[in-house]
Amino acid sequence: MVEPALKFWRDGEIRDWATQGSVSLLTHSLHYGVGAFEGIRAYRRADGRSAVFRLREHIKRLYDSCRLVMITPNLGPLDFERGCCEVLSANGMSDGYLRPMVLLGDGAMGILPVSNPTLSVVMAWSWGAYLGQEGLDRGIRCKVSSYARHHINVAFAKGKITGQYINSVMAKTEAKGAGFDEALMLDVNGYVSEGSGENIFLVKDGRITTPPLSASILAGITRDTVITLAEEEGIPLREAPITRDELYLADEVFLTGTAAEVTPVREVDHRTIGQGCRGEITARLQQRYFDVVKGSDDSHPEWLARY
Repeated sequence: MVEPALKFWRDGEIRDWATQGSVSLLTHSLHYGVGAFEGIRAYRRADGRSAVFRLREHIKRLYDSCRLVMITPNLGPLDFERGCCEVLSANGMSDGYLRPMVLLGDGAMGILPVSNPTLSVVMAWSWGAYLGQEGLDRGIRCKVSSYARHHINVAFAKGKITGQYINSVMAKTEAKGAGFDEALMLDVNGYVSEGSGENIFLVKDGRITTPPLSASILAGITRDTVITLAEEEGIPLREAPITRDELYLADEVFLTGTAAEVTPVREVDHRTIGQGCRGEITARLQQRYFDVVKGSDDSHPEWLARY
């Protein structure tokens, strides 16, 4: 169970969670799912200093999500960036998970939010390995879900919009109920899309493949990070559609995301992937990723927002 930090940020001010960490039951976003959010991690690095990883890119995507659903935030991107750092500092957190959100508050209660105020918040909590430390080390077991990823003309695949995640919730619930760790979702044409909250990569004959941004996938910031690191490591990578049978026959599969970080997949639909453990390329990119976010690799200072 997540325990929120004692302090959070709302509309430009640090506030106490115990007395002000709630909203009205008439909050429009609660009823109709029109809101935007982000997930961001801060890490304490090897030098003892702390940094938020790719903060600017996350906040930019938050504002892009707002634009998609025609929400005008009541504060600017730089305010949110400061708010994220202020929340961590106010709670004395050297590392942690941040959840910025833009919501539509109480007011009009029809479908059309004509007079609802915009709420801007940043919450924080401590969160370890999202899919478990064993998952990071050994790999996880996945199930291809019966729930499809949203069609690109039905929802905004590039937005982190609150109401759109219902099919991810159902897919994850289905997978866990069947004894698996995570769900993998196909698009409506049957191509591999992503996990319930992660991007997906497969390795075959030394080459990495991941679905293209033109597919119904989130433009993951960790995905982008791994693509950059793979290029720097000289590992061939292409963005191309992936079929289910290609997934089953892969030498390695791994998932990426702010919460999931770089998590290997050892089994899909009762089929062992590769040797049934974390593969060589996955391990190489996972190590490089952790070196960048919390180790001593200083090759990308532009990705680190110190606080």
